[in-house]
Amino acid sequence: MTDPAVERDAAEAASAFSHPPVEPDVSAAYGEHPDQVVDFYAPRGPSHAAAVPLVVLLHGGAWRAPYDRQHVTPFADFLARRGFAVANVEYRRGSSSVPRQGAEAAEGPIAGRWPETFDDVAAAMDALPGLAGSALPQADVRRVVVTGHSAGGHLALWAAARHLLPPDAPAGWRLPSPPRLRGVVALAPIADFTVAEDLGVCGGASGQLLGGKEYFAGRLPYADPAALLPTGIATAIVQGREDIVVPEQVAEAYVGAAAQAGELVGLTLLDGVGHFPLIDPAADACAVVCEEISQLAW
Repeated sequence: MTDPAVERDAAEAASAFSHPPVEPDVSAAYGEHPDQVVDFYAPRGPSHAAAVPLVVLLHGGAWRAPYDRQHVTPFADFLARRGFAVANVEYRRGSSSVPRQGAEAAEGPIAGRWPETFDDVAAAMDALPGLAGSALPQADVRRVVVTGHSAGGHLALWAAARHLLPPDAPAGWRLPSPPRLRGVVALAPIADFTVAEDLGVCGGASGQLLGGKEYFAGRLPYADPAALLPTGIATAIVQGREDIVVPEQVAEAYVGAAAQAGELVGLTLLDGVGHFPLIDPAADACAVVCEEISQLAW
């Protein structure tokens, strides 16, 4: 007998991935590696201001190589058509199905690279004001909202918490003060690594990202958003209640950790919604995401 939840997830994924890729207006490199690139989308909708907020988009895909930024280009275009400037960031992801030392066996590509995945997100965020200033004159780099889906939601939360990293964090990761962001909108994020591993989210992707069981506990303080609180930056999470890819318990754990740290994180739970409608321009959930971004950006 087919599981209705699995059927729904497959249908939602098929809808989200059915849109053709949308070419950016311009691309810019933030490093020498082919994956160190940002695609920019100029605002397409009507604007009431000379400059518009910049939405930094970090794609998901369990930090695994087969899933690159192309699958969120329709979402980037959706945001651009609602008047935002958009920066769709690529970063290095896991590229081998052969376990690294200390990593567990995997049936598919390993999730992420340590430390390269984090190196890239930090470098991209630091370079974006200058890159956007040249690529998109319409972008107001004083009004930046970071959003990300799934594994990209994790990276969005991490990017907003870099000032809380331990002093011995790898070079280039830690900021001396909070980043200048209007806020973060994390979409079904892998926001608490301990809970995610307990639930087996994405086949243990968060454990693979950190290098496997041997390194998991020691690297949590440098990578887990739930360990990097309070950020002092406005944060909202949008989560489908029917999500079987990253269940709502993961988001709720992060919100609970934030509350214990004295910080209020908004959590919008959408009934009848799974993992992929949050980035599907054809889904009502995508409009909810856009509204959450608007509330922080404007």
